[in-house]
Amino acid sequence: MPDDRLLVLIPTYNERENLPRIVPLVLEQHPGIEILVIDDGSPDGTGQLADEMAGGEPRVHVLHRTEKLGLGPAYLAGFKWGLARGYPLLCEMDADLSHSPEMLPAFIEQTRQADVVIGSRYLHGRVTVVDWPMSRLLISYFGCWYARTITGLPVADATGGFNCWRREVLEALDLDRIVSNGYAFQIELKFRAARKGFRLVEVPIVFTERDSGESKMSAKIVREAVWRVWMLRILDLIGRL
Repeated sequence: MPDDRLLVLIPTYNERENLPRIVPLVLEQHPGIEILVIDDGSPDGTGQLADEMAGGEPRVHVLHRTEKLGLGPAYLAGFKWGLARGYPLLCEMDADLSHSPEMLPAFIEQTRQADVVIGSRYLHGRVTVVDWPMSRLLISYFGCWYARTITGLPVADATGGFNCWRREVLEALDLDRIVSNGYAFQIELKFRAARKGFRLVEVPIVFTERDSGESKMSAKIVREAVWRVWMLRILDLIGRL
């Protein structure tokens, strides 16, 4: 029998309104699913709320960090936490319900044939994003094209953050060498996995803009992605990736 235990990593910063909504929806998708909330010292009490939820639900765990250090470092801390505890599958997921929990069983099923499962907003030329302003959609869509063009990464949605990883992939990536954040973090993980020879498979998802809380998107995240893809390409060319 395959081991279908999946740890869903949910980074949070001021997500007190969304956490009680997302957690039960995730847990009801599959009995093998557990959640790790990674809170960056949210001043709105998200971390304390997560502790309360974990106290009443053994499938919910909390990792506290003392300050807001960004999405990439939060996921890296979560990956290391999950790997140390033997989870065979680890999934990145936003706290704001922009990623549909109903896709998780399909992700688990896909990992029986693939090493990395990518929830894609741009598969086969279709754009499946709801309620984004045109400016943000263009930045995201162009960013994926840009990352593919520079790096040769063979996926349509290079910057998407709804991804499921087999532990063997994360163990092979040397997580301590990954310094990217935001969009660049998602690109770098996929690029390194592809260069290691792991199989990446995309499944179509519908991405829905958050209806509560504030987006963590910033110009700094976009700028990092612009130059970081060139650094990845250069490191790959000189054999130091």
